[in-house]
Amino acid sequence: MDNQLFDELLASIKEAGAISRGELEPSRTFTYEIPDIKAIRKKTGLTQAQFAQKLQISPRTLQNWEQGHRNPTGPAITLMKLLDKQPDLIDLA
Repeated sequence: MDNQLFDELLASIKEAGAISRGELEPSRTFTYEIPDIKAIRKKTGLTQAQFAQKLQISPRTLQNWEQGHRNPTGPAITLMKLLDKQPDLIDLA
């Protein structure tokens, strides 16, 4: 590894540490609106166990999502948004 690349990596790590400690603001942030999982599941007409099985997640994970203890991330949020608009998509799974 050449010195310039090493210096850039080191500077990046130091910047990440400063952001983590709250000393610097990140250059960009991403926010996601968390959908109402319980309302979406009810639109499908499935029980928690059935819905979890269709999504291939544990029923406990679904319960945590519905109760707001945890939130779905990335692809799961996208899937929930799709199911919110077209609840019958889950029948295809």
